[in-house]
Amino acid sequence: MGNWLAGGSSAGLSGESPGESSAGPSGGLSDLTSVPADKLEEFIRANLKPNEECLKLIDQDVDDISDFLRSREIPVVRVAKGGSYGRETALRGCSDGTLVLFMDHFRTFREQKEKQSELLNLIEQRLKTHKKYKPANLGGTLVVLLSVQGQGTLLQLLPAFDPLCFRENPSSWVYQDLKRSMDQVGAAPGEFAVCFTTLQQQFFKKYPRRVKDLILLVKHWYHECEKWVTSLSQQLLYALELLTVYAWEQSCQGENFDIAEGVRTVLELIRQSSQLCVYWIDNYNFEDETVRNTLLCQLRSQRPVILDPTDPTNNVGKDDGSWKMLTEAAQAWLYSPSLNNVSPAPHWNVLPTSLFITPSHLLNKFIEDFLQPSEKFLKQIKEAVHIICKFLKEDCFQDQSTKVLKTVKGGSTAKGTALKSGSDADIVVFLTSLKSYDFQQNKRSMLIQEIQRQLKAFQKTQELEVEFKPSKWEFPRVLSFTLKSRSLNESVDFDVLPAYDALGQLHSGFTPRPQVYEELIVWCRSSDLRGGEFSPCFTELQRDFIEPRPTKLKSLIRLIKHWYKQCERKKKSKASLPPKYALELLTVYAWEQGSGMDKFDIAEGFRTVLDLVIKYQQLCIFWTVNYNFEDEPMRSFLLTQIRKKRPVILDPADPTGDVGGGDRWCWHLLAEEAREWLSSLCFELPKSDSDLERRIQPWKVPVVQTPGSCGAQMYPHSGLSVVKLESSSGMKMSNEASRVVWQLI
Repeated sequence: MGNWLAGGSSAGLSGESPGESSAGPSGGLSDLTSVPADKLEEFIRANLKPNEECLKLIDQDVDDISDFLRSREIPVVRVAKGGSYGRETALRGCSDGTLVLFMDHFRTFREQKEKQSELLNLIEQRLKTHKKYKPANLGGTLVVLLSVQGQGTLLQLLPAFDPLCFRENPSSWVYQDLKRSMDQVGAAPGEFAVCFTTLQQQFFKKYPRRVKDLILLVKHWYHECEKWVTSLSQQLLYALELLTVYAWEQSCQGENFDIAEGVRTVLELIRQSSQLCVYWIDNYNFEDETVRNTLLCQLRSQRPVILDPTDPTNNVGKDDGSWKMLTEAAQAWLYSPSLNNVSPAPHWNVLPTSLFITPSHLLNKFIEDFLQPSEKFLKQIKEAVHIICKFLKEDCFQDQSTKVLKTVKGGSTAKGTALKSGSDADIVVFLTSLKSYDFQQNKRSMLIQEIQRQLKAFQKTQELEVEFKPSKWEFPRVLSFTLKSRSLNESVDFDVLPAYDALGQLHSGFTPRPQVYEELIVWCRSSDLRGGEFSPCFTELQRDFIEPRPTKLKSLIRLIKHWYKQCERKKKSKASLPPKYALELLTVYAWEQGSGMDKFDIAEGFRTVLDLVIKYQQLCIFWTVNYNFEDEPMRSFLLTQIRKKRPVILDPADPTGDVGGGDRWCWHLLAEEAREWLSSLCFELPKSDSDLERRIQPWKVPVVQTPGSCGAQMYPHSGLSVVKLESSSGMKMSNEASRVVWQLI
């Protein structure tokens, strides 16, 4: 069993000052920065992870302390293990830990503050009766050093009030009582955080071991900084643990992530400390007014803000003068030759702050800072697209009968709505061998295999590195791969889609021939394929629908796409959400119907789109820019489409593509998120003279669109404007009956 020693320092173990130390190499910050990126995992295993057997023996010692104190007539109801020891983030060597003793004597937070010193003295006296235990009460802090074969824990004993009373999840009244008690006794922020140690332990328990290994690496780096700057605090150490968790969560990473990418991400976040605002709503949220006001007060305070996920009053990231030095040290390691060993040196795209807490007047700045692609990014995409298009035209099919008619850049980069996060590009390649929709359906998979085979051969003759992504489909419609090149600063993700050239040489500003869609409708009606199967054929129309729009509308689309990604991350494991393209079209519709101006309030636009998402069960939206109700069979087909189960959102380039999808996707999950977001700071206005909170209101936008509202060809008999409709029996309907139908659509 381990040796229980007195003292508030670890001098008996490693000669270090109180707190946590690691048994890694000594000699300053340069030791860690010399470790190659691909050796970091080995470094953690060899130098930072404690021996599991030693930790088990320390666990036994901690349990013995708990049992001993309970047997000495001290009113301990239950105990909780905290600090690095309790969070399972202890470094090899000497680590910090807490043993929280929830006392029956404490019925309120106030009683804890008033009687804690008395209980500490009682516990100390009880421990002195055992010959092995020699505690030390240092300035009101009772500490015991547990040492087992070179592994130690500085265990602080803390009597505390138990606000949870054996409940796993706190109710809002717990935090109401916390805030009220703090005001009554003048407690400092976070003074009662120890009362929530059980929640803290549960919070960290859910994260994979590899995330905690990354935490060990970040903490070791922190201690290396501490060797030459003595002002760093233990609270800041906890802040870095939370920042590491946040980086992993926000990146959507699985358990088998790259350690070097993870640490680069954390260092990037530290470099942006002046913008950091990190919080969780696992244990508290914005629903209760008292808790909401407490949260908002914290989130509006000076950056950096890193809130304890168990105590909303506790900003563990508050700057005590250490962040400037830490930021400089982070930059030094981030750009050291060992960690910046490849070009590009990948890291996860994680923003230092949340959209949810961005005030309405700062939304434009949020888009500019975090969502708007840089010129460098756009130039990179252009260069990457040039490489692939040149390959497709000149090298891919040079010895075959198949020829490339044209290549078209699609997706968000072509439309001007790309996000800063991730370099992605879509290229549709139109081939002579795909002579119809039928040919595309039957030959597409074979052509994708051929493009992949040729691209593998091509990269060997070029300074290229191509990594193909496996498809989950037996007959894929797209070839996905990542391209790296010496001429590119970052890797670029590509989707290449072979397609039938249905449009031919379509001139800008002209609509397609009606026969193009007639052929498409005939094919779709004769097959069991889902609508939108051939949307790549109409990539140029999709691009031209969005690309000429005002810059600010594209900024709103970026904001909506970023919001969608947050929802997708949160709801990913539950069900499939609607496609992003549906939200993009919904944003265009909201702007067209609600503003239509080049300059508008971005918060109002955002609020309007969320309002439409909430009303998804009523949505019926379409455009007649490329097809309309004038001729059969298009009119009949469109009427069938817009009578489908809501939501209906027709692709303006492809009438068979209903991206609303009825009940195909889980719109209700997106609507749930939209309702929650209505309480975000994005929609809060400055308080009025009456000091009452005001909220941004949505534009007045109809949820149902009719042919008349789209300018469909009307029959002007008797002054009525109604489109010619037919009943299900094929009989012509009267004007009045037609009007009733449109009211039902």
